[in-house]
Formats: sequence, structure tokens, C-alpha cells
Amino acid sequence: MSPTPHSTALTHTPGRSVAFQAPSVPARAGSGTATVDIVVPVYNEERALPGCLRTLHARLTEEFPFPWRITVADNASTDATLAVARRLAAELPGVDIVHLDRKGRGLALRTVWGCSDADVVSYMDVDLSTGLDGLLPLVAPLATGHSDLAIGSRLAPGARTVRGPRREFVSRCYNGIIRLTHGVRFTDAQCGFKAFRTEVLRPLLKVTQDDAWFFDTELLLLAEHNGLRVHEVPVDWVEDIDTRVDVVSTATDDLKGLWRMARLKASGAARVELPRRPAPAAEHPDAVLAPPTRRGVLSWEVGCFIVIGIASTVGQGLLYWLLRGWWQPAVANLVSLLVLTVLNTEANRRLTFRHAETRPARAHLSAGALFVLGYLVTSGAVLWFKHTDPGSSAAAETAVLVAASLAVTAVRFAVLRLAVFRTKAATEPQPPATTSDES
Repeated sequence: MSPTPHSTALTHTPGRSVAFQAPSVPARAGSGTATVDIVVPVYNEERALPGCLRTLHARLTEEFPFPWRITVADNASTDATLAVARRLAAELPGVDIVHLDRKGRGLALRTVWGCSDADVVSYMDVDLSTGLDGLLPLVAPLATGHSDLAIGSRLAPGARTVRGPRREFVSRCYNGIIRLTHGVRFTDAQCGFKAFRTEVLRPLLKVTQDDAWFFDTELLLLAEHNGLRVHEVPVDWVEDIDTRVDVVSTATDDLKGLWRMARLKASGAARVELPRRPAPAAEHPDAVLAPPTRRGVLSWEVGCFIVIGIASTVGQGLLYWLLRGWWQPAVANLVSLLVLTVLNTEANRRLTFRHAETRPARAHLSAGALFVLGYLVTSGAVLWFKHTDPGSSAAAETAVLVAASLAVTAVRFAVLRLAVFRTKAATEPQPPATTSDES
């Protein structure tokens, strides 16, 4: 069941219709025709807002090569933020204001992005902690159509940060948890410096549920899960200690959100219908392409499966050897096989059969059936060996276990490839055949 967007009252500044501002240096970064809406979400920021808008406005006016607009998203401020924003909008051309009657950064971004008429939408924090030198590299790949979304990263190679050890530790731990639990490739989910192509963003917004700080992570997890191309920009970032973030409650909500997203992805509800890119094609008119064949795919699958299988077998053998000092052979084998089966299945899902659309739940349930077979075969082999040679050492038992595991591995590969991960691999488009005099 797809969640419905949260409703909220939204008003523009009365009598004001803000057009996109013409670039002062057109076409320097590409086409120069894509319109960009830069959203600054604010809550009780009457002190920081003037410096933010004047600095950002000056940079855009002097250097930005795309038609642009700044939108201040005031989400239920209780101080003079809205009045300050209106005075600045009257002073600075190209500044729009949207006022929401409910608090929440995620709610503000979802609402403003959802009704924006720009080709590219972005946002940045009001404290301008992220250096504005990264804005053009953030937007340009989206304006040209090369990427679907772009994120600023404080953890990517080349990034430079000035922040305290506490925030550094929390940030690295959180992003490490995301990579560990969801297997993502982006490095920084929480940097307040992101941009999206509106065409691909709107379907994702219909699935998002979070109204607060987890919204960024939720959107990135959905984007990567649905195969969108993420462009990562290493940024300069300087911490501003005047923050509205409650670290403890935000961390708790983030962990809850990660668990919710894991369940959403496992159920298949995180899949979104998106405009797809055409398959890669050679640019050179005389390129010599390989004929349409699945031999290359099979070679990758066999090679990758063998490497993962060897690592899993060695890992199981070592774990069994360690556990055998405390437990009986059947119990030690059960635990070692269970642990390595889960790791093996996930590695094969992400690497060996990475082009398949098999859901994680189905992959692990199918692997569970193979686990039962593997456990019966390997346990039977070890028990039979112990019966025929009661005085055998743990090392000898381990050797028998490894031999039995190799036999099970061959069966496992055939079942995974032909039954579990078959769907997309069988229908994956092949490159067009070409004729050439060269062999």
C-alpha cells in the first residue's frame, strides 16, 4: 500500500509572482536552459536568514549559468522569520516565499518540491555550512540530464570539513549503519545540500513518509533502490553550532526510519515507476561491439559465485572449528552454516546476480530451503565420518565438512541461477548485433 502525501496548508506571499531569474553567464556549464529552484527551509531563523539570502542571491546573480529562483520554505516559524523573509523578498529579485502551517523540514521540502515548476529542484541549509562553490557542480549534471540526483558529501574523497569530534563521530557512525544495513554506495545521507531532476523526484515523493530529518535518507534510499543515477559532490563544510537539531531524538527517529525502509524494500512497496534511461550505446560510429551473448554474464556469475563460495566455505570451516571446542558437531555446523548462508546469499544477491530483480525476502527464503539441504548433507557427512572413525580430530572433521560443502555449493549455484534469480536475467535487453570485418 502506497502512503499518501501529508496534507498541509501552504500560502505564497500575497500578490507576488516570482519568475526565474535569467543567468548572467549563460551556457557556461552546458545548455543553460534548465530552470533551477533552490529551496531554503527555515524554522525560527530570523537571525540567519538575511545573511543566507543576500550571500546566495549575490552568488547566483554573479556566477550561476542557469535560470534560477530562491524559495524560502517557512515551516511554521514562531518568531519573526516570515516577516524577515517577506522584507528580503521585496528587496531581492527572484526570491519567493512559501509558508506552511506545520513544522518539519521533510514536510517543507516535499510540499515545495512537489508543486515546483522548475526542471531541477535543490535545497541547502540556511546556515550555509556547505560552501557555495559546490552549487554549480551539484546542479550541472542534472541540468544536462546526465544524472538524476546529486548530493553534497562531507565524507567523499576530496571533501573538507571543519566540525567538532562529537558531530564527526555521529555522522560517520550513522552513514556506516546505512551502508551496513542497506548496502548503499553514497557516502553522506545527511548533508543539507541536494538536488533532483523534478521528473524523477515526483514519483519518489509519493512514497516518502517522513516529515522531519530522516526525509533526506528516505529519499536517497528510494532513489538508489529504484536504480537512479546519483552524482556525489565532495564539499567544503564548516559547522555552525547554532542548530535546531536535537541529536538524540533525531538519531532515534533515523534508526526507526532505517528499519521502516528495510521493511518497505523487502515488501516490494519501495519500487516506483520512473522514466528509464535508454540502454548504453556506443558513441563511435565504427565501434566493434561484442555479439549478443550471455557468455559474458555467465562468466561473471560463475567467477563471482566461486569467489564468494570459497570465502564462505573457508569462513564456515573457521567458524565451525572455533565453535567445535564448545559444542557438538551438529550444533557447531548448524550455527556456522546459518551465519555463512545469510552472508553468502546477500553477497550473491548484490554481486553475482546483481541484474536480477529478486526481492531480498524471496532470495533469503529460497536460500533458506537450500540451507536445509546443505545442513542435512554436511551434517550427515560429518556424523557418518564420526561414526566410521570415532577418534578423528576436529581438523579431519573440518576437512570432511569442507568437501561436503563444495558439493552443496554446485547444486546451490544451479538453483539460484535457474530459479531464484532468473526473472530479469532472462529478459535483460542485449546490445544490438553489429557486423564487422574484424574478428
